[in-house]
Amino acid sequence: MISRRTGLAATAAALFTAASGPAATAAAPRHDPGLRSRLQSDVDAILATGATGVLAEVQSAHGRTTARAGSADLRAPHHPVPRNAYYRIGSDTKTFTATLALQLVGDGQLALTDTVERWLPGAVRCNGNDGRRITVADLLRQTSGLNDYLAVSPDAAEAFTPAGYRRSRFRTTPPEDQLKAAVSRPPLWVPDTGQPAGERRWGYSNTNYVVAGLIIEQVTGHSWAQEIHDRIIEPLGLRHTFTPGTSPYVPRPTATAYTWFPGRTRPTDTTTASGGGADGSVISTTHDHGVFLRALMSGRLLRPAQLAAMKETVAAEDWIAAPGVRYGLGIAWRPVAGSDGGIWFHGGTHLGIVSESGVTPDGSRAATSATFTLRMGDPAQDAQDAAALRLVDRALTG
Repeated sequence: MISRRTGLAATAAALFTAASGPAATAAAPRHDPGLRSRLQSDVDAILATGATGVLAEVQSAHGRTTARAGSADLRAPHHPVPRNAYYRIGSDTKTFTATLALQLVGDGQLALTDTVERWLPGAVRCNGNDGRRITVADLLRQTSGLNDYLAVSPDAAEAFTPAGYRRSRFRTTPPEDQLKAAVSRPPLWVPDTGQPAGERRWGYSNTNYVVAGLIIEQVTGHSWAQEIHDRIIEPLGLRHTFTPGTSPYVPRPTATAYTWFPGRTRPTDTTTASGGGADGSVISTTHDHGVFLRALMSGRLLRPAQLAAMKETVAAEDWIAAPGVRYGLGIAWRPVAGSDGGIWFHGGTHLGIVSESGVTPDGSRAATSATFTLRMGDPAQDAQDAAALRLVDRALTG
């Protein structure tokens, strides 16, 4: 079960309203000797909002700095979060998927102006949904108007309970069924075919990346997971990044992923959980994730034309609690005080995990973090998210 970027917490809140650990010892980059103390301070600030465990890394060509706080498990409070912990990066997966799609564009196998209908005939042709008017660019930029399959699922509210989680944690839903659920409702809008590149209406939907994954498989003749491994994970040497398929397990070392479900006074261990594909299934580490972001922005993964296309954005209002956010093709931009060029980021949420990250426009520095706590419908989650955003901003501009 994967959230939209605003979080499972926001999805659950909407449904139910309607119904200090030691710092790591890695050397700080030579150009910023104060980074280690700032990073530790910011990790501690996330912990202070009520999180159980936090891990972060800042990396550049000069080295990397890591920090951690809290414990790996509430039953063993003196055991710190492993510095190389695996975790589900949630919707940060979308940046991987968009990069893969743009590589296919650069190879001439796919075009951003191709329609869904071209590659998936008849798959989006009911209840007012029209794949003839939705382009690949609309999918990657979240301007398609398709409903989020999570939001329209008939058992969505029931899933946001400890009992519902336990019943569904080993269950996987094929992407074709996720798409069928999304198009069972009328779309939020249908893009204007007269200006396929000019759609500016924006709405975050995991369905967009489910469809993108299906198109990638039609174009290549291979699974989305295989293409991600062959084109991104292996070339970059990301030895701790993978797609788990139907497995609900995260390898060790890791930390317990805790979820406070709405109305509950104690957390549920949600470490074991399946779900997601091209929209949010990747498992990684803070280090590997940072390597990917730096490689992407420095031009190692995309040709100049495709990287430029990725950075063509539309306003993404009310997506996260930060001003001026704009969404491109699988990656977003926001202005940050002290940075003329702002930062690029995405972020992701899975049961018990919040991934927050960012990278400078030239890829010279990346900041990645994992917080092993999710609180649905709790204002404390807003404070946790704000502290994580602040960590990224300070790491990339300090």
